[in-house]
Amino acid sequence: MISPTDDGFSDADIKGLKLTFSQNCSTANEATTSSGLGIALAPANYKTSLQFNKDAGIPEQRIPPGGSIWTRSPVDVKGKGIARSLDWHLATMASNDREREEMTYKLLECLPRSVLASLQRRMTPLLQFDIVGSLPTELSLLIFTHLPAASLLTCSLVSKRWHTLTTDQVLWRRLCYAHGWEWRTDVAAPTPWDGLGDADPADAVVREERDEDEGMGDEEEDEDEGSGEGAGDVVDFIGDDSVDWTSMPMNIDDIEVQGLSNLLIPITPAVLSSSSTTAITPISRITSQHGVLPRSAHLAPDYKLLHQTHMLLHNRFYQGAYRRRTLPCADAGGHSAAVYCLWLWTYPAGLDGRSAPLQVLFTGSKDRTVREWDLRTDRVRRVVGELHDSSVLSLCVSSDFAKSGDGEEPLASEPSSAGFLVSGGSDRRVVVWDLGKDRLVKVLQDHLDSVLCVRVDSGRLVTCSKDRTVRTYGFPSLKPQFVFRAHRAAVNAVSVVGDVIVSGSGDRSIRVWNANTGALISTFEEHHARGIASIEFKPPYLLSGSSDMHLRMFDIASSQGWSTNPEFNTMNPSDAVPTLASSQSHAQDNIAMLPGQGTAPFFLHSSLIRSMSDTPRQDANTVVCHACGSHGLAARREQERHTHLVRSVALGEEFAVSGSYDLTIKVWDRKTGALVADLNGGHTGRIFCVGFDCTKIVSCGEDQRICIWDFSHGIDTSFIKL
Repeated sequence: MISPTDDGFSDADIKGLKLTFSQNCSTANEATTSSGLGIALAPANYKTSLQFNKDAGIPEQRIPPGGSIWTRSPVDVKGKGIARSLDWHLATMASNDREREEMTYKLLECLPRSVLASLQRRMTPLLQFDIVGSLPTELSLLIFTHLPAASLLTCSLVSKRWHTLTTDQVLWRRLCYAHGWEWRTDVAAPTPWDGLGDADPADAVVREERDEDEGMGDEEEDEDEGSGEGAGDVVDFIGDDSVDWTSMPMNIDDIEVQGLSNLLIPITPAVLSSSSTTAITPISRITSQHGVLPRSAHLAPDYKLLHQTHMLLHNRFYQGAYRRRTLPCADAGGHSAAVYCLWLWTYPAGLDGRSAPLQVLFTGSKDRTVREWDLRTDRVRRVVGELHDSSVLSLCVSSDFAKSGDGEEPLASEPSSAGFLVSGGSDRRVVVWDLGKDRLVKVLQDHLDSVLCVRVDSGRLVTCSKDRTVRTYGFPSLKPQFVFRAHRAAVNAVSVVGDVIVSGSGDRSIRVWNANTGALISTFEEHHARGIASIEFKPPYLLSGSSDMHLRMFDIASSQGWSTNPEFNTMNPSDAVPTLASSQSHAQDNIAMLPGQGTAPFFLHSSLIRSMSDTPRQDANTVVCHACGSHGLAARREQERHTHLVRSVALGEEFAVSGSYDLTIKVWDRKTGALVADLNGGHTGRIFCVGFDCTKIVSCGEDQRICIWDFSHGIDTSFIKL
């Protein structure tokens, strides 16, 4: 028996193999030539006796005398050379696959383990077949479109072919568009910044308890005009003491693996060595100081990078990893009194010779002015004054004009693409200002009391007032349309999306209106335990804040949602079913009600939140978690909720943000109602308004401060369309 050794085959083994191969090959050749089926050819690297078949014109093998096919031994070194001609010998010695398999196995048994391991590695690719990768690219991409982002990242590690497929822009663009994330194509380089002054500590503001159910504009009666002292004018804090602002939402190894390290902006030790009394340079300014220009300025859209950056920002919101800065106070051009309202706005590219969009912040104050801030420099760009005789309580900016074919009267001149600024004040005025032409468009004075909220959407301006009415106008023609009088107390907030108007009042009710007909569609009575102070509507979800210190997320189509108040989480869903108002009961209240246009059924998207009625409850104080169905969250809700009136709310795709008189801003998970982040320390007075986008939260309040809670520090977000 042949036995393998460390040095290969012995001389006796090789002699036996040569004899066996010669005999088998001779037999196979005789059978082949006699049948005329083919000719067995020897390997090219061995000398054989060949002659041409004259009839066929092809070479034919002849076995040399002595019964061997080799004229000289192919084995120059022990065990070498046999494997090189093994395929030819197996083809001639075995007549079927089974025999070849047995012969191969017997030969493998003779090899040392080190050689077997090497063969195994070489054979592994032959045993694997990539079905997805072997398909045409179009079909492979179609398969990958059914995977979420995390699965695509995992699949990209399988092979080079899969990596190429899973990084295709078509897949990541689809994922980005599903979230509404767009690539900002033309980006301007950051401008230099020379820093601002020092931050001064703010004095505490004494507050008194009172009933806020009637209207949200009453707080100005209790405030002094103020000089603006105490309002910080620079970056005065870097997140919470427990949060390192340089920390990322995942560990550094994960960032390297996912290719996100290029998103980080290098920060030198000199930047971090700022004392508590020294102005801290905003991170966006550090970018320009260090010469790090936006990488997207000359790049084609990279939707994988866009998606990963959004996820990075998403994780920072969950970690509360922000950097806070404060806009300048009165001494540096800021407001000189309490700031009641704000609005984020992005000018389109091409205005004023700019090659890139520009994001700004508008703020309205008790000092009777509206200021426009450049968020790149934290400086005032424009002051719109002498429009109101008293406090500016609400404002919004829009370029969503109605088309001329939608019943709008043609204007003398086309409205500017920069947009219109609309503001409402305690002087009962609604002022419309053309931002592009920097001129007054019109002043509306139809309300009988303070205008508490103004909103624009789909070519329609909606206003509400302490006079308990809601009014609508064409936009930008400003032609009056409807007046809604169903509320029994001051209408503190309105929200309009498309043809739907939602109003919240101090009478504790939410009302839904048809903007086209003026019909009252639905009424949600006792929506909160006290007056409703703020609302935001994004179909089908309605977020509201109240004097009862609670928030409530509500699906107006299914009456399901979550609340920080356990009483509303455990209520019988049938108690919250919206009641359809009859056209007769409010026909006299709705001016310009079209004849025959009574209340009609109103349909919205189905709820994305799990029905509370399908989940068992233990007792009246138990809150059901819509994410996992677990119980026992009432105590946690009590700790998480606000401890004072919730004055302002903002609703996004993933988060809900609330600002309260308790000096805090809270970020909530939109679907589950779980508390994501609790931001405090930025204000020393009541918070009047909050707003946010995917990179930051902005807030303003009684202490005259305008705070920017930046979650994008150290990340290049210049390619994100805000």
